[in-house]
Amino acid sequence: MTRSSDPIVDESPNAGVRGEESPSERLSRAVEDRVPGVEPGHDPGTWTSVFRGAEGGLVATIVMTIFRMPVFRALPPTSEFWGQYVGGGPAEEYTAPGLVLHLLYGTVGGTVLGVLFPHIDRRSPARTQATALLSGVVYGFVLSAFGVRVIFRHLLNRELDEEDVLVFHVAHVVYGLTLGMWLGKRQSRGEAYESRKAGDETAPAR
Repeated sequence: MTRSSDPIVDESPNAGVRGEESPSERLSRAVEDRVPGVEPGHDPGTWTSVFRGAEGGLVATIVMTIFRMPVFRALPPTSEFWGQYVGGGPAEEYTAPGLVLHLLYGTVGGTVLGVLFPHIDRRSPARTQATALLSGVVYGFVLSAFGVRVIFRHLLNRELDEEDVLVFHVAHVVYGLTLGMWLGKRQSRGEAYESRKAGDETAPAR
């Protein structure tokens, strides 16, 4: 008696051949696997890239804001934007909406780089972290230059002092470094340390 090699088909609606993932299952698996890094040579897919970029953008914006708060004398430009175009008052009256808009802006910015990064990173895993960091720094500086030359000058009709311009640029480099580090990670949580092998003095100890 020979066993049939035909696949078993699920007759329920929207079901495919057993063993194959539907688009919704692939999306669910991508979201569940968001913490481990992308395997070498594996295309993470658009939704995974979007999710990872949004996560990284939010985290990077928080880090940038914490870095900038003690040394930058002004509120984020999003407060000024809200005051001019929405609230109709001084920026100081719209601290909370400005911060929310600031976080949203940074999250969207992270999403953009998150989608672009898999296309930038076509290298071996050993080079991924460096590629991600460099991409993040360049991207952060581009956003900073756009903010100074377009948003401040043309949209808000404002100018920054030379000292504040420097802080503004450095803060966005911090944003880019954080975002790049987030996008370039390859390891799951708890796997940052390797077991030390006997006789191997160079292996990191757990």
